[in-house]
Amino acid sequence: MVKQKTIKNEVTLTGVGLHTGKEVKMTFKPAPINNGFTFVRVDLEGSPIIEADANYVVNTQRGTNLEKLGVKIQTSEHVLAAFVGCDVDNAIIELNESEPPIMDGSSKFFVEAIEKAEVVEQDADRKYYVVKEVISFTDETTGSEIIVMPCDDYQITAMVDFGTKVLGTQNATLKNITDFKTEISNARTFSFLHELENLLDNGLIKGGDLNNAIVYVDKEISANTMENLKKAFGKDSISVKENGILDNLTLHYPNEAARHKLLDVIGDLALVGIRIKGKVIANKPGHFVNTQFAKKLSKIIKIEQKNHIPVFDLNKEPLMDIHKIMSILPHRPPFLLIDRIIEMSETHVVGMKNVTMNENFFVGHFPDAPVMPGVLIVEAMAQSGGILVLSTVPDPENYLTYFMKIDNVKFKQKVLPGDTLIFKCELITPIRRGICHMQANAYANGRLVAEAELMAQIAKKQ
Repeated sequence: MVKQKTIKNEVTLTGVGLHTGKEVKMTFKPAPINNGFTFVRVDLEGSPIIEADANYVVNTQRGTNLEKLGVKIQTSEHVLAAFVGCDVDNAIIELNESEPPIMDGSSKFFVEAIEKAEVVEQDADRKYYVVKEVISFTDETTGSEIIVMPCDDYQITAMVDFGTKVLGTQNATLKNITDFKTEISNARTFSFLHELENLLDNGLIKGGDLNNAIVYVDKEISANTMENLKKAFGKDSISVKENGILDNLTLHYPNEAARHKLLDVIGDLALVGIRIKGKVIANKPGHFVNTQFAKKLSKIIKIEQKNHIPVFDLNKEPLMDIHKIMSILPHRPPFLLIDRIIEMSETHVVGMKNVTMNENFFVGHFPDAPVMPGVLIVEAMAQSGGILVLSTVPDPENYLTYFMKIDNVKFKQKVLPGDTLIFKCELITPIRRGICHMQANAYANGRLVAEAELMAQIAKKQ
């Protein structure tokens, strides 16, 4: 399994926001496992946190803008793309303004900062959403469309066509996220002249200059517009190059616009909150269609996770049989409630129990309509978790396991004689000082029958 990653050290960048024009200080900090990407507004009272979550997208005018409880983050996509491109899962992004610095209009400087901070592995497996069927979203107004289809890796293709001669039709593809730094990260944001005029009229791009945005000239520049541009960019003169862009800037790639649109797709889809194993094809992508697709995908993933029933091969040889289990656990019949351990890693364990009519508890627990007591299902889940935590010590036979806390217990279905119970326990936090904090689920007949958040600690026998 691939481990989650964060950065080892703090690193700070300074610059101006593209649209606000304000000086901003941004600091990347390490984050714990399962944190994801979180923005922190250190300039506001209480340093409020805004998670990088598609559900917090409030508008996509010239960037992907988030808002939570009145606290805003503007143009989040270039920073998020850099973290995904650097294979980072968890990071804290502190800002003293609402908008990250635009830098040169790409993710290049953010990538360099992340590498300077040093990417390190964490003690937890990375979680993926594996695409099993085609999922799509279409913006009927613009004709923009994004689909994701099954693929062993995360791949992205962006196809750009704005119906202009100066830009034409462009494509860009990233077949491996490890190529993000060299192929995509330095692709800069761009605008058309007619858009630029509108942005200036509306008081936006206050931090813009000819070094952080490619401007495609799709119309004749009037004398008045030329004067406004010189004033806005603080230049004595402005001209149009032969390739149809304003001067003082040289394209990094002939298809730099398509590469930047691909960069935006990566940043916007980071708002899904989980790594994707699938191929994304974006036709005429933009922040609106990107984030609407991210919201749709996020909702699908949450529904699938809620209803997901893991499948295990019960016919293969178990990792531990009843004899091995009894050599580790202190429990004995009739209170030993697991028969096999099917699989186990550093962060999870899967146990099994065959429920028969001969169970002692059926004698008194509704003998005319036998139902396995819920408390014993919880105990069986805990015993499976006990195997996981006891496996961390060299002499498990010398330890006992005690409950510390049981939270959020829910019983979904009855467990009856003849059922085969599967218990899956996954660590919520790493095991420390013999304390195991885990999410435990019990399944039978292809359905979730019980779930609970358990905490237990092992202690040496007196």
